[in-house]
Parts: sequence; C-alpha cells; structure tokens
Amino acid sequence: MQILLIGEFSRLHNSLKEGLEHLGHEVILVGNGDLFKKFPVDINIEISTFNKPFLLFIRKAIHKITNFDIADFEVAYKLKKNLKTLHDFDVVQLINEDALSIHPKLQIPLLKTLIKQNKNMFLLSCGDDYTNISFYLKNKENYSILTPYLENTSLKKEFSYCLKYVSPPYKKLHDFLYKNSCGVIASDMDYHIPLKNNKSYLGLIPNPVNTDKIAYNPLQVDSKIHIFHGVNTLSEIKKGSQFFKDALEIIKEKYSDKVAIHTTFNLPYKEYINVYNLAHIVLDQVYSYDQGYNALEAMAKGKVVFTGAEKEWQNYYKIDEDSVAINASPNISSIVEKLEWLIENPNKILEISNNARAFIEKEHNYILIAKKYLQVWELSSKS
Repeated sequence: MQILLIGEFSRLHNSLKEGLEHLGHEVILVGNGDLFKKFPVDINIEISTFNKPFLLFIRKAIHKITNFDIADFEVAYKLKKNLKTLHDFDVVQLINEDALSIHPKLQIPLLKTLIKQNKNMFLLSCGDDYTNISFYLKNKENYSILTPYLENTSLKKEFSYCLKYVSPPYKKLHDFLYKNSCGVIASDMDYHIPLKNNKSYLGLIPNPVNTDKIAYNPLQVDSKIHIFHGVNTLSEIKKGSQFFKDALEIIKEKYSDKVAIHTTFNLPYKEYINVYNLAHIVLDQVYSYDQGYNALEAMAKGKVVFTGAEKEWQNYYKIDEDSVAINASPNISSIVEKLEWLIENPNKILEISNNARAFIEKEHNYILIAKKYLQVWELSSKS
C-alpha cells in the first residue's frame, strides 16, 4: 500500500510511518517539522524565506495589522510545487484539521487537488479542531484544556489558537474535510469523548510509540527522589502548570531532605533532556483525560508521570487508578497527596515505572498500532 501522511506536530506520524514501513508499506511524510522540534519529514514545507530578518519584520508588521500571516503563501507554494508527485496514493491522512498550518482559504484548494489525484483521505482528531473545541466550550465535562479560559475570559488572547477553530473560516475547513474524507480517527480519549455519536467517527486508535528507539532504564531510588517540572511558558496556562508549582512549594517545605525538585523554563532540548533523564517523577499536565506524546515517551522511559489518566481512560484500558500513570487533576491538594504517597512509598515508584513501560509496549506499540490503522483504512475506504 502507498500511504501519504500530511502534517507532524508530536511524532505521531513519524512513529506510524516506522510501523507501516516495518510491515512493508511505502510511506511519504509531508510536514513543516513543527518549528523548534524539527521532526523528520520527507517533503519539507516549513517557513524559511519569511523567517529571514528583514522579511520577518515585514511579516510581523502585516500580521499585527491584518491578523494574517503572509508566510502562509510560502507554505502553500512549497506544497503546490510538490503536488505533481503526490498522486495515486491508496491513503492520504491528515494529522488534524489544520494539517498544513495555513489559512483555510489557501489550504482548501490544495486539499482539493490532493483529494482529486489520490484514492482515500482520512482525518485524525489529534490536537484542537472544530469538534472538540465546540464540545469543550459547552463545559459539560469536569474540566478540559479550555477550563482556564471558561473560568477567566480575559485569557482570550492566550487561547486564540484554540478558539480559531470555531471561527467561520475554520468551520468551513472542518465542513469541507468531513464531506470529503472517509472518516475521522481519534488519537486519544480527549478527542474520542467529543466524537462519540458522530456519524463520521471511525473510532480511537492510540498514539503509536516506537519503543525500539526509546531505552527503558529501570529506576533506582538510592537517596533523594528527583521530581521534574519542565515549563513551556507558551502553554503553561493550558497545561495547568500553576497547580504543579503550588504543589511543589508544599512538597519542598515538607520533604526537603527526601526530594530534589527541578523546575525549568523553556530550556533548549539538550539541556532539558539532561535534567529530565535524572527524574523519577515527571509532572506533565492536569487538564486532560489521556496522555499526550510527551507523557507517553516519559512512560516508555519508565518515568512516573503526573498527567491525564481519568476514569474514562482507566475504563477503556481496564486498568486501576494510578497504577500506570498518576492521574493529575486541577487540584493542588490532590497533587500534593499523590506526591506524598510516592515519596513515603518509594517502592511504588519502581512498581509504577515497570507498569508504565509494560503499558506502552502493550497498548502503544508502533507496529501493532500501524496494523490497527491499516484495518480501519481498509474497512472504511471508498475505493
């Protein structure tokens, strides 16, 4: 089978590609590397010309006045140049509704061409999109990534990226994709919940993780327990970082002789990973029901991760609470209590570490996940 994967924001498509290629399929990945993350792609459509100093100045000025990024034209041009080679694929899959990360007016014509010259297009619900942002704006769940905004609408600017998906241009893109795709696949529970009962929904396929590339180093608790909280200031509100900061202040005061706390801000990757590798416990996020890619990779390494692991997730995978990952809710007392439990019972850290790696190998193995994608694609193809 020939497969075209469009977009890469987390390593999902890279891991899926590795699984598909292991099974003998031909895969091409198109993407922009996702800024500083620089994920590998076969066809690179990243912004380069408009990031040169003088043009970047003009780009920012125009964006400030019009709210339009002229660099979108560069991305559109680069993809258009490659369109003549991107034909006759059995499957085209978009990483999410904004797979090209350009304005819908530029994106829709390019997608029309891709659809016309290939066989079947599938859409992932992975990250923000019209369906899940609309759903979480209704505030029916206990919490979501939009909870900080719903509790304080003065944060609208900080949530402009999420809220753009319910604007008229992105609603038009959403409608176009649902009309022209074979269906939508959710990558985790946070996207599965809003899609329930949607007639285009094809089901949840967990994130693929290439455990062959992630070494598992069994944890040892010889002296102090190392707790790591890596803060990205661009997303700290959405991840609920303040809950972790406040909880760590309490832990630091009570257990200064038993823990070493490492809180970092926007570290370059090489420095970040050195601190991260020391950790027994990693604090990820509180406003989720399932694990994102950062949490999954940490679990694959055997870290005890505070992240989304809600009842819905526990029921889906049929596992006990806090046995594989620690369910972190937006509640300081709850986070403190769970940290105390681990500090006072270090054997639990070793147990959860082993369970975490075993869980990733069982439920997120990249080859098994690739097989699940193939099955869904084959069952749902129009041709």
